[in-house]
Order: sequence, then C-alpha cells, then structure tokens
Amino acid sequence: MKNLGFYFKSFMLWELLKGLQLTGRYFFARKITVQYPEEKTPQSNRFRGLHALRRYASGEERCIACKLCEAVCPALAITIEAGPRAQDGTRRTTRYDIDLFKCIYCGFCEESCPVDAIVETRVLEYHFERRGEHIMTKDKLLAHGDKLEKQIAADREYDSRFR
Repeated sequence: MKNLGFYFKSFMLWELLKGLQLTGRYFFARKITVQYPEEKTPQSNRFRGLHALRRYASGEERCIACKLCEAVCPALAITIEAGPRAQDGTRRTTRYDIDLFKCIYCGFCEESCPVDAIVETRVLEYHFERRGEHIMTKDKLLAHGDKLEKQIAADREYDSRFR
C-alpha cells in the first residue's frame, strides 16, 4: 500500500505541484520594492558602518592609546602607534589606521574601548576611487567624528536608555 502511494505521487508529479502552489501563493502577493537613492529603508540605531574617532567637549581627542581595539580586532585591521604628548606627557596615539578592506564591522573595537573613543557610525554610503583611500588615518577618523558628533551622541543616549 505504501509503494502504491509513492508511485501515485511520482506519476502525478506531486513535488512539482507543491512547488507551483508555493510559487503561486507569492506570485499574487503585494511586491515591496525600494527605489534606493530616493527612498531609504529604516535603519537601526545600532547599525555599524564607517568608523570615527571622538573628541571630548573640550576638543581633546579621547583615545588614550591603550591598544585594546587593536588587540581585540579579529581581522587585524587596526594599527596603533603611541607616544607621549608634548604638553603634559600623557600617552596618546601618533598613528591610528584602520584598513577598511580588512575590517569585518564586528564592533569589537567599539565595545572594548574604555573611553568610547572609536565608534562605528551609521554611514553606509561610501566608496573609494583611488588606491590607498581605504586606509582610514587618524586625521580622517577625527574629521569624520567631528562631523557626525551629534548623531553619535544621540545614538549613545538612545543605547544607554535601553541597557
């Protein structure tokens, strides 16, 4: 009896009919299309995009060159060199580079930073036209952080309310 059912299903192409039923169900469903440059999809406050280095309100950079972000990076995309600062002898970064081709945007660097210096912004639309532009230097990262500080602070405020 079991063999008879098997032969009947194979003769009537049962799997094909089940597949066509599923296709027909979605064929008449409402289509959802986003016209990308003009329309944008909603984005989470926790989206991880392009990196930025932050400053304190006084204008002093936050990074204390502890190198935790470099140590925790699974892709080895971060390179940090440190040295004493001329004014007061405190340790600061002399070089802070992130290779965006290596970066996997995991957010470990952001989580490991004790002073909240390195952050991943919500910027997802960026490109490179020339060789070497994919290396984010300290100056580029600080400039990016200065430009987006209001958005970064708002995201941090939102995250702290829901932790």
